[in-house]
Amino acid sequence: MAFDNESFEEEENFAEMFAASEKKQETSRIVEGEIVEMQAEDNRALVGVGDKLEGILNLDEIRDESGALKFATGDKIKVMIIGYYNERPKISYKKVLEQEKTIEFIDAHKEDFEDLIIEGIITKKNRGGYVVEADTVSFFMPRSLAAFKDTDDVIGRKIKAQVIKVDEKESSIVVSRRKLFNEERKRKKEIIDKLMEEDTIVEGTIKKITSYGMFVDVGGADGLVHYNEISYKGPVNPSKLYEEGDVVAVKAISYDKDKRHLSLSIKAVHSDPWEEVESELDEGDTITVTVSNVEAYGVFVDLGNDIEGFLHISEISWNKNVKNPGDYLEVGQEIDVEVIEINPQTHKLRVSLKKLLPKPFDEFMKKYSEGDIVTGTITSLTDFGAFVRIDGVEGLLHNQDISWDKNTKCKDVLKSGEEVEVKIAKINEEDQKISLNRKTLLESPIDAFAKTHKINTAITGTIRDIKDFGVFISLEDGVDALIRDEDLTPLIKEELESGQEIEAAIAVIDTKRDRIRLSVKKLDYIKSQAMLEEINDNESHSLGDLIKDKLK
Repeated sequence: MAFDNESFEEEENFAEMFAASEKKQETSRIVEGEIVEMQAEDNRALVGVGDKLEGILNLDEIRDESGALKFATGDKIKVMIIGYYNERPKISYKKVLEQEKTIEFIDAHKEDFEDLIIEGIITKKNRGGYVVEADTVSFFMPRSLAAFKDTDDVIGRKIKAQVIKVDEKESSIVVSRRKLFNEERKRKKEIIDKLMEEDTIVEGTIKKITSYGMFVDVGGADGLVHYNEISYKGPVNPSKLYEEGDVVAVKAISYDKDKRHLSLSIKAVHSDPWEEVESELDEGDTITVTVSNVEAYGVFVDLGNDIEGFLHISEISWNKNVKNPGDYLEVGQEIDVEVIEINPQTHKLRVSLKKLLPKPFDEFMKKYSEGDIVTGTITSLTDFGAFVRIDGVEGLLHNQDISWDKNTKCKDVLKSGEEVEVKIAKINEEDQKISLNRKTLLESPIDAFAKTHKINTAITGTIRDIKDFGVFISLEDGVDALIRDEDLTPLIKEELESGQEIEAAIAVIDTKRDRIRLSVKKLDYIKSQAMLEEINDNESHSLGDLIKDKLK
């Protein structure tokens, strides 16, 4: 029977389709082959797979971890036919191992796979979804069950997914990331609903510690324990108290549904110790505490029962110059302190150490009196004087009390840390202030002047200053004297000027009040008296002659 061209073409097309169908059925078929030839230069091996066909196998698939080949020419080897190229079968040894692993997995879990969760890496994607590999087992995750946006960077991404189907016949395992999320969300909701019930206390595992708190896993749901919720002491550094992996008892205090944020508390598990403090402690009570932390500004003390108090640097000692609390106290030291403030609302408790120590001023009052001469140490110098410490108490040595020279200042002649002898001039018990004097221990210029000069003797000085009430005269050795207006006669005040020399009689030397007064009027009187006495004593001369001689 003859065939026309059209019939021949149809038969030929059918034959091609049949052959293609046959090859497709052979794809993914495992056969036992034999290595025919090693072509190391091309990094491949020729493997006979039957029907006089040889497949090409990449040598990298049969190398061990060190790079050595596991097989040699003539060895039998199982390979999988995964396709055809120019009638030559494409084969893989690695696919055989993967399928064996998959079959092992299916055999192990085909009865209980529904709750199985795997963690793997996305190795490739196709139109239907993604291939996920975990422990050399390949899983398929449909695109609709991935629960993330399909982008090129998903390859290499590490994910968790739940096994939803095992096909033993096809040796395939289907997983779903979406179902895992839904199951976890449902489970977390159940956990959180239970946690939010009143007085529910559960144990959780610390997963991560940060500067602001700790993330704690409570049966599959993560919650944050803020550092304010760790202790009734107040904010604490969680890394100093806990380590990741520690198990802690917690209580849920809030849940933000929109942000899915669960807040947990460790301190809420315990009763509030501040209630005990408020009922049992009063300001003024003396308590024993332990130094728990030393800072530059003060010391924190532990009362026990999760209560901490604060000892400010100013409450450590009566010494006002405490620079470093560590010079007085150390961590672990037990001390007695006085409670000076309790604030249950802000959970603050302040204590004082110095209030239990003797007051230095009281001790000073027992030991010293006004007029005593003592030796002290210069603690600081100011523009107005110097502070001197005497047995733990500071007194003020004012500039005007350091020297008889009014131009001398403490900072010009003294140094901080230097010892100085002073006289206690005044003790103000009410204000707890002490005034000191140094110049009274030195001979005053007036005292020295009094030793060499007498009242009613003449002296010459220079006008230093002219005031409304008189004229100040500078004498030798830095001594000043005053001539009152009424004592200037017969001089005329308006004709006088600074720097002018003037002669006067010494009228007053007051060493107690440190004053000298002169009088021109008195000198004139003394001179007149001396002239009259001379006249009376010289009878051989007439009064007129004597007067003429004096007036020459």
